[in-house]
Amino acid sequence: MRIAIDEDKCCGAGQCVLAADDLFDQRDEDGVVVLLDPAPPADAFDRAREAATLCPAAAIEVSA
Repeated sequence: MRIAIDEDKCCGAGQCVLAADDLFDQRDEDGVVVLLDPAPPADAFDRAREAATLCPAAAIEVSA
């Protein structure tokens, strides 16, 4: 699995962190998403997909 983020789209809502705080964080200065692991283990797939689904800016892309 691969996760990619588009920082330019991110609006800092933080839904990704709520869904998967082991995969995502936010910058202190502006709240933009920080990807903690671009290639997490397979057991993180459901959390990553949920984070992508919940993102109001569609800034997260998850691929198998």
